Amino acid sequence: MTSTVIYEGDLRTVARHISSGTRIETDAPVDNQGKGEKFSPSDLVATALGSCMLTIMGQKARDLKIDLAGTQIEIQKTMKPDPRRISGIALTFHFPSGLQLSEKHQMILQRAAETCPVYYSIHPDIEVLLNFNWETAVEKVN
Repeated sequence: MTSTVIYEGDLRTVARHISSGTRIETDAPVDNQGKGEKFSPSDLVATALGSCMLTIMGQKARDLKIDLAGTQIEIQKTMKPDPRRISGIALTFHFPSGLQLSEKHQMILQRAAETCPVYYSIHPDIEVLLNFNWETAVEKVN
């Protein structure tokens, strides 16, 4: 078993990861009758995509002896009504200033992000936009 989810009432749930005991609380968003005080379940889908991409990039970066610590992704989720669903997820990657990468290493890391299991699991009707903002990093000249 991976996790359990308990409905606490008032449109709030608590998920518990079985092996670690870590908890995640969710609320329905304000625009869908909720309080919006926590991540919504659809927020977690978009956030899981970013987290997965950084994890896979981190694995490849470790192999290449590249330190990606401090890399950040801004995530924007877009919803559609009738039926209510995620219609788009935009991810903008920001890399630490001073990170020195060749274009080859940038491409390797970008491709690694695009192989994450969550990315492959996103329904094709959901538009995923990726912006790798390499300009924030200092480019290494070879």
